[in-house]
Amino acid sequence: MAKLITFDGKTHREMTDAEYEQWQADDTAAAAQAAAADAAAADAAAARASALAKLADLGLTPDEIAALVGA
Repeated sequence: MAKLITFDGKTHREMTDAEYEQWQADDTAAAAQAAAADAAAADAAAARASALAKLADLGLTPDEIAALVGA
């Protein structure tokens, strides 16, 4: 496998094994963080939809719900 090229401030060169391992670890961590953020956003959207449905079940009109939640 060809090594990735990095720029060390002066020249372009192949990554060392340690740099490549760190790059892979950073990439994996970033992907996990993005997945966690996506899951949190989906949970928040589901909670909002549930709350709006409960307000509608209580008999509030869409205009009343919008006045309460500012949407």
